Amino acid sequence: MNRAVSLPVAALLFLAVTGASAGNAGADTRIFTLTEAVEHALSNNGELKAARSGHEAAQAGTVRAGLYPNPVLELEGATGALTGSSNENSMELAISQEVLLGGKRAKRLEAAERDVEAVRWWLADRERLTALEVKTAYADLLLAQQRVDLAKQAAELGSRLLTLTQERFAAGDIPELEVNLARVEAARSDSERMAAEREIVPVRSRLSTLMGLDPGTEAAVVAPPDEQPVTALVAGLATKAREHRPDLKALTAEQARGEVEVSLARSEGVPNLTVGLFVAHERSTDAIGTDEEKTRDTIVGVRLSLPLPLFDRNQAGIREAGARRGGTEARLIAARTALEREVAAEYARMAAAEEVLRLYAKDILPRLKENLALVQEAYGLGEIDILAVIEEQKKYVAVHGSYLAAVHARQTARARLEAAVGAPLDELTTGGTQ
Repeated sequence: MNRAVSLPVAALLFLAVTGASAGNAGADTRIFTLTEAVEHALSNNGELKAARSGHEAAQAGTVRAGLYPNPVLELEGATGALTGSSNENSMELAISQEVLLGGKRAKRLEAAERDVEAVRWWLADRERLTALEVKTAYADLLLAQQRVDLAKQAAELGSRLLTLTQERFAAGDIPELEVNLARVEAARSDSERMAAEREIVPVRSRLSTLMGLDPGTEAAVVAPPDEQPVTALVAGLATKAREHRPDLKALTAEQARGEVEVSLARSEGVPNLTVGLFVAHERSTDAIGTDEEKTRDTIVGVRLSLPLPLFDRNQAGIREAGARRGGTEARLIAARTALEREVAAEYARMAAAEEVLRLYAKDILPRLKENLALVQEAYGLGEIDILAVIEEQKKYVAVHGSYLAAVHARQTARARLEAAVGAPLDELTTGGTQ
């Protein structure tokens, strides 16, 4: 009966393992450290490449803003041939140039430069957020790999327990029921190991996509070195964030651009002067009595054109520029307020995660390992039944899983705090008051 039950289980395990292996057979796996993963993503991420194209487009705007209006060439000709005066005709050649008044060109160029600066800082902010996504995905993949290792360790514990029960059953120390319980526990551990291995695939795919890896290459990660606890106080971190955060710098650049745009809008209310130079040649015939006198005249002159700002003095443009400037100022104030709260929240998250890890390292894990060894030894001596061993093994695996989750929480909390500050925590000095 036991053999009939174990055969399908073994077949399912074999199919699952071979299927998982076939799915990754053609993939080339590369191991990255956390620093390497972030650097590779900043160079190859598809969204960042598109954002850099936007920065190049903004730089082209400075070229456009610095250009002068094109001159206008006009040619005009007239003839009296269609009205019976074939001897009368005229021709005029003129060239005109629009002259920008009110400092429009300089202000347009300054507004374009401020726009380039804002786009550059928004690009830096996109890089900041991409680095956060990569660090989070890196931590997720590391957790998935560690869970696979833990599942393999649990499967090894189940296999060792099954071997021990079979030996004791052969010696007549325990009933067959305990062997069956150990066999079920070993199969359950194997199934959890395969489930953990399946969970790696989407997590690895997400990290590989963020890093911009080729389709035939998959990323693998290693645990980063132990990091020192954060010693900087929250007030000092908030001050550093105000200095480093690129989104604040982008909003500051947009605020400066808004000031220039308001000044430019007022200048747009000043009409531009058009200066023209023309040469006109006329031929005509004057009749006096029976005589006709043919005349030819060439005239050179200057033409000035200036619109009169009676109705449109760009009132709408001035109001629109002022509204945009006010919106940017409001966004900047809100961002500064939200920044301090964000830093405080991420600092609290980081402190809590570090405290949980200290508890695991100091009290929980050492005693958990000792308890498992004692229970295994007691079962080998026949002092306890197998249910106590199975329960202790499950507790060992569950607590270790919680510990791995706590490590993951600390890694992601550190990444989020670094993103909130806008700089690596190792580069910051202790400062501020709590």
